[in-house]
Amino acid sequence: MSDDERDGVALTNLDQPLFDGAGATKRQLVDYLDAVHDRLLPHVRDRPLSVVRVLRGQRPFMQKNVPKYAPPWLDTVRVWAQSSKREVAYALCNDRRTLLWFANQRAVEYHPSLVRAERLDRPTHIVLDLDPPVPDAFDHVVQTARLVRQALADAGLAGVVKTSGAKGVHIFVPIVPEVSADDAAAATRALAARAASLDPSIATTAFIRDERGDKVFVDPTRVGSATVVAAYSPRARPGTPVSFPVSWNDLDSVTPGDFTVHTALDLLDGADPWAQTMPAPQHIDAELIAEGHTIPVPRVQAMHEGKRRAQARRAAQDAPES
Repeated sequence: MSDDERDGVALTNLDQPLFDGAGATKRQLVDYLDAVHDRLLPHVRDRPLSVVRVLRGQRPFMQKNVPKYAPPWLDTVRVWAQSSKREVAYALCNDRRTLLWFANQRAVEYHPSLVRAERLDRPTHIVLDLDPPVPDAFDHVVQTARLVRQALADAGLAGVVKTSGAKGVHIFVPIVPEVSADDAAAATRALAARAASLDPSIATTAFIRDERGDKVFVDPTRVGSATVVAAYSPRARPGTPVSFPVSWNDLDSVTPGDFTVHTALDLLDGADPWAQTMPAPQHIDAELIAEGHTIPVPRVQAMHEGKRRAQARRAAQDAPES
């Protein structure tokens, strides 16, 4: 049987492969998401949601705007997108029915915003995304994560860590709502810089990829209304891995590939380690925020560097031959 119905949602073509290399069917995606819905939903609830869908025979794509054929009961929030100069109608995935509807739409990945719909100007977390230069450098990611943990401790902060479901990890630090988006972004830049400075032989904050060498990038740009893949979300990657919470003590003994739609449920054993280990919202020291405001915004810095390089290339091309 290829079709089913759950919570009033018709599920179709369940026995089709999810995507090339997934090692899973659409049914296995639906079953996994349904089994973790009580743990996944609290981490996406009331947050503007982007999803990565994989339609048959097509490459994965990120969907932000809710499609016109979405059911009328699906909750949305309209958010002004400065980059495209238009309003985007984001879904709010607040219940099992909505999650099942997305699963039937072949939505594999779930990327909630760092802000909630009722306070779009107030991020709830600081996030540091650790991105290694190559997929098989997870040991360097672990070393860099410990640098971040030390930088957090030095600033009087505590965070939790999860695999990204790709090749790195995400470190989440819950913050009090009094912290503005600009100040949270500044604090993120300062923490990234402090962590990288603890061991610049393995960590860097260089936004331009070819300036990183073989170092792990401590990415401070997941700020404000940015999205980060949710804990327990699958990823549209070979083997269908899952972004999975890991205790600091266990980081040395895991790899991102340990956690997939096939293994995650048994490893959870009914628990919700992301919620259980998440600290209470924390205040950020004013000195850390002030320090961060002296650090250039990486994307702006990279834009200026790109213009400088383009000008240098044009100047070299226009120079007369000797």
